[in-house]
Parts: sequence; structure tokens; C-alpha cells
Amino acid sequence: MNIPEELLPVVEWWEKDGKQTVAIVAVAGLAVLGWYGWKAWNESRRLSAAEALATSETVDEFESAAAEYGSTKSGASLRLRLAKKYFDAGRYQEALEAYEGLIPEGAAPDGFEDVPVVGKAQCLEAQERYEEARAAYDEFAEAKPKSFLALTARLGAARCVAAAGDKAKALERLEAVKAELKDDDETAKRRVEAAIDVVKRWEKRERPVVSPTAEIESLSKDVEAAPEAPAAPEAPAAPAEAPATAPEAPAAPAAE
Repeated sequence: MNIPEELLPVVEWWEKDGKQTVAIVAVAGLAVLGWYGWKAWNESRRLSAAEALATSETVDEFESAAAEYGSTKSGASLRLRLAKKYFDAGRYQEALEAYEGLIPEGAAPDGFEDVPVVGKAQCLEAQERYEEARAAYDEFAEAKPKSFLALTARLGAARCVAAAGDKAKALERLEAVKAELKDDDETAKRRVEAAIDVVKRWEKRERPVVSPTAEIESLSKDVEAAPEAPAAPEAPAAPAEAPATAPEAPAAPAAE
């Protein structure tokens, strides 16, 4: 085969380095295409996870969504909502395990790290494990005195003391909380007064009725819109009639 003299350098390059260079370029091209493909797939999953978070309603739907999209940025919010759904359904052990899984650092949605800690205490209370619940509430209140859930924890601890049989000690705790409140904090005062009324009227029942606090409920709704910026909790209403084992503010019930 006669090759023009001016092409000989090209032929020599091809024989020496050309084939390897082309192979490298081809692999690099495939890698770029693969990256764009992965990016598109990841974005699709992110949008699907956000949609699942916004539209899921039942326990089964949240279970499926959490299993499918647990590794996405919405995964933590889905698991937080699933824990709440378990609680609402009276599946307290499953709710407890779900909340416990969100307690390790980085597991809960940003800005919502306190929710699973208080949620765990509420699950223990719902299971009538009053001493464990009281200890969990107290530990949280002492560790996070500035948290918007600190008052919830202190009221929960007092309920557990009453449920364990010491109404006088529970009322003493509540009066101490009341004395620490600021004069203009009317919402907190109403909550404490409601808790005091509940403890005074409480009588042990075979199956205590337990509902999540208004703070946990409003927080769960806020997770859908902006987990990084939780809204201030709504003021809970005093229950018409509730055992001391119930959180102080029953209410009708974690996208990126």
C-alpha cells in the first residue's frame, strides 16, 4: 500500500498512540453521557419523591414511598411522616422504631431534629411505659431548653408522673413550669393550664387515648414545604376531655 509521504507521520502516530487515544476519548464520551443520564434519572426520582411526599395519605402509601425513595433528599421527610402515620393508627411500636431511626445525627430533615426525639417519648407514653417516657421527656427538656418542643416535653413528663400515680408531684411540676413563663406568653400559659386541668381530672383507664401534639402535627405538614425552615407551632386547644396520659393538645392529624 503506497502512502503519501506527508501522511507517514499520521500513520506512525496512529500505530503508536492513535488507537489508545481514540479508546480513551470513547470511554470519556460514554462517561459524560452516563453522567448526564444519571443526573436526569436522579432529578426524576427527586421529583417523584417530592410528589409522593405531597400526595401520600395512608400508612401503606407512605411505607411504599419511603421504601422507594428513602435514599433521596425527601427520604427523611417521608420517614418522619410515616412515623406520624403509625402513631395516628395506634401502631405505637412501629412509630417508636421509625422515630428512633431518625434520631441519629443527620437522619432527620434539616431543622426537624428535635421531632423524632419527642416523638419517641410520646410513643413510650402511649405504650404506658411511663417511667421511660418521663425520663425521655426530661432528658430532652434539659438538653434543649430553648427548643420550641421543650414545653411539650415538660408537660409530657408531668403527665407521665401523674399516670404513674403521683398526681400531686405532677401538679407541682406543672406549677413550676407555669411560674417560669413570661407574663406575655399567653399561649404557653393556656397550655399549662390545660395540662393542670387534665391532671386534676385524670382517672386511670384501661386504654388511654393518645394523640400527637399540635406541634408535631403542624411540623409534619411543614416538612412537605420546607424542612429547612420549620414554622412556629400553632397554639394548641385545650382538650374537652382527655386522660393525663394524652398529650396536652390533641389534634386531628419530616419535599425537600
